[in-house]
Amino acid sequence: MIVSVATSGMLLLAACGAEDKGSSASASSAAASAVGQGEAAGGSPSAGQGLSLLGGTAKTNNAAPKTGDWAVEPGKPATKPAAQRWVQLSASKAGALNPVVVNGAGFTLYRFDKDSANPSKSTCNGECASTWPPVVVAPGGKVFLDGVEKSKVGTVKRDDGMLQVTVGGWPVYRFSKDTKPGETKGQGVGGTWFGVAPDGKKAGGGAGGSTGSGSPQPKPATSVVLFDDRNFGDPSQGLAGKGCQNVARDNVASSLQVQGSLKIWSERNCTGRSKVVNGDVADLATIGFDNDISSVFFG
Repeated sequence: MIVSVATSGMLLLAACGAEDKGSSASASSAAASAVGQGEAAGGSPSAGQGLSLLGGTAKTNNAAPKTGDWAVEPGKPATKPAAQRWVQLSASKAGALNPVVVNGAGFTLYRFDKDSANPSKSTCNGECASTWPPVVVAPGGKVFLDGVEKSKVGTVKRDDGMLQVTVGGWPVYRFSKDTKPGETKGQGVGGTWFGVAPDGKKAGGGAGGSTGSGSPQPKPATSVVLFDDRNFGDPSQGLAGKGCQNVARDNVASSLQVQGSLKIWSERNCTGRSKVVNGDVADLATIGFDNDISSVFFG
């Protein structure tokens, strides 16, 4: 009888130990999940998606070949699952923009003035999203941070249900005309598209729309290059100086490159319609000046 009681006691203790162990493991798992979500959040809306924000580049984090940014075709949306596994955000230099955020393949990332940063909201859908492919990542994906602060990074759900990466609250995009790493053909397009700086502000101090970013206004330009074709296609002609300058071959420009701010005019001697331009414009039709520049004003 004594042996029987002792044996029962031992079995009871063993069962309690197993139950305690299971409860402890369950609690630990829940705690780990909560910590993981908190780290992914970083004050951003990404926490509920299980997004991992990791320091370093895709290469230093041993990302698989032909995945993430390495699997995205230049100028094309990231539609394949492999291409949505990770995104890299690197503070870098591209063209005249320094610093500007580029992805893991070296392509410039942009922000759109018609979007919202607080709260984050993307308004570029449909045809717009074909010209400006959004930077998207799958739920549970990874964002590698190289010179970009974790607190500045998040995601926002687009109208199509996909998760778009944000920097400083601003949804970020690539430009379909950027076909090589380091190109910045989207800078200043329509006066509303600008490279995004690591803090979410406009790279290069671009203006052209109310953003509340606090970016400094660009300095007055002293020269400009006018291209006959869109996207800076030759032939081209240059102008430099101070004050009003007439264009030698007027009413032929379809794009322009300029560092700083200038005013373009539809008639000679700075008369007619006018528009202030801050930075490069890849397609003058977007601001109503395709083949319609006859003079410019510097200063």
